[in-house]
Amino acid sequence: MAVLFITVGLGYLIGKLRVGPIQLGGICGTLIVALALGQTGCQLHGELKDVAFALFIFAMGYSGGPQFFANLNRSSVRYMMLPLLEAVVVLTVVLTAVPMFGLDAGTAAGLAAGAATESAVVGTAAEALRHLGLDAAGVTRMEANIATAYTLTYLVGLISIVFFTSQIAPALLRINLRTASKELAARMEAASDEDVASQPALPRLVGRAYCVERAAGMTVQALERAVGMRTLVIGLFRQGARIEAGPDATLVEGDIVALIGVRDRILKAGELTGSEVLLPEGHSDALQLNEHQVIISGSFINGRTLAELARAATQKHLREVWIQQVIRSGHSLPITPATRLQHGDKVTIVGVEPALSAATRELGALARTSEVTDLVFLCIGILVGLAVGSLTLKVGPIPLSLGSGGGALLSGLVFGWINFKKPEMGAIPGASVQLLKDLGLAIFVACVGLSAGPDAIVLIRKHGAVLPLIGLAVSLGPACMSLWIGHKLLKIEGPLLIGAIAGQHVSTPAISAITAASESSLPLLGYTVTYAIANVLLPVLGPIIIALAYAMR
Repeated sequence: MAVLFITVGLGYLIGKLRVGPIQLGGICGTLIVALALGQTGCQLHGELKDVAFALFIFAMGYSGGPQFFANLNRSSVRYMMLPLLEAVVVLTVVLTAVPMFGLDAGTAAGLAAGAATESAVVGTAAEALRHLGLDAAGVTRMEANIATAYTLTYLVGLISIVFFTSQIAPALLRINLRTASKELAARMEAASDEDVASQPALPRLVGRAYCVERAAGMTVQALERAVGMRTLVIGLFRQGARIEAGPDATLVEGDIVALIGVRDRILKAGELTGSEVLLPEGHSDALQLNEHQVIISGSFINGRTLAELARAATQKHLREVWIQQVIRSGHSLPITPATRLQHGDKVTIVGVEPALSAATRELGALARTSEVTDLVFLCIGILVGLAVGSLTLKVGPIPLSLGSGGGALLSGLVFGWINFKKPEMGAIPGASVQLLKDLGLAIFVACVGLSAGPDAIVLIRKHGAVLPLIGLAVSLGPACMSLWIGHKLLKIEGPLLIGAIAGQHVSTPAISAITAASESSLPLLGYTVTYAIANVLLPVLGPIIIALAYAMR
């Protein structure tokens, strides 16, 4: 047992090594350490690796379920084509290499997992080996080949996709990524550079009240636009009484207008309106700002842009809150009128009561802060996944099965969606989900790597030189195809297309390099859509590659 924690601990320590945006990562580091220690004869036996992988793959589906299903809409159709293209090209290149270079099924699956930088394929492929009718020694040898091929090709896939998306793709599109992102931000009517910054600092909001003098005759909407930076009129008072502050309401001399927005703009608003004053007696709470973190779940919200929500006549409260941040798949999205909200987004809104609570109810529900995991829900979900994964369909002589890994992934998606729709059922805190993913996959790859032993050296001697070259084709082939099709046929804007290619490759280092090069968060709008789809689609390739490659040999 001590060997396991030494392997994982050292692996994650090595995985922290970074060169620019390139970081080896804990899983690849763990596998390298495991393969090295495996040469000494250290091994782990039993079902530990199966339990660990089931926990990992279920947690991955659980966390990705809401966003996966949210992306199955018309607005995402163009982007959905890219992960499908990724899967088809990866499968084609790998299966072409099988007879050409004499690769076995395990090596083919490991090659796909490493070059596509999708570690989950290691697990789904290893689990699928059990359906081939091999003896124990054959399964062990194939598992060793999966781990070794993954290790030999992962770094190639990682470096190539980072360099392609941040450097080569913009050159092929004949764009300067930074300039193109600025132009796109202007077309999307971003209020400021801060709203689309690659590392946005949350603005410090303030509220002020002004007497209408110079602004008499302007509408509320015109005043908001004149002050700029997404300034909001949250209160309008006439002769001491509060009146409706709709966008078309006309300001009259002597009115008192309450504004919230970025400090420097609000402090200068007096130059447009008039002198700063106190709020009328009895309305001092009109500038008492509060903050809510909301999980988007409203049925009419999914797929709507911020501009569409602001214009919706029946959702007037949405006009009266400031959207401070939108988090999707762990990334802070740009705030523009064209930004679309999706189910599962975590949105931070600021405003005053009662508009803030009303807007929260319209958007979804307050983010939960529970720290207790519903283990009953977790166990039922995994059991359902194992049952689904045990089903086998024969296509001619080829047995096709999701396996326990694919079944657990599918049940994770469904159970995650159930929890999203009914938060009172199956609560698993985000920190717990992340631990299950990180530790589950780390333990699994450590067990596989330690079991590889001398078989790893055999594969390196046999295919060591050619695997990185095939891995380059597996990595860049889908990227090049997506770039051409996305630009020529799907007409996706350059920064969004490049972000989408990083997403179809499920590459966090790539999107980090892209946002750094563009100095903008706009590429994330393409990345999060393809990432959500590819994170589910690519692991399914494991069993498919194993079955087809084995049949070909």
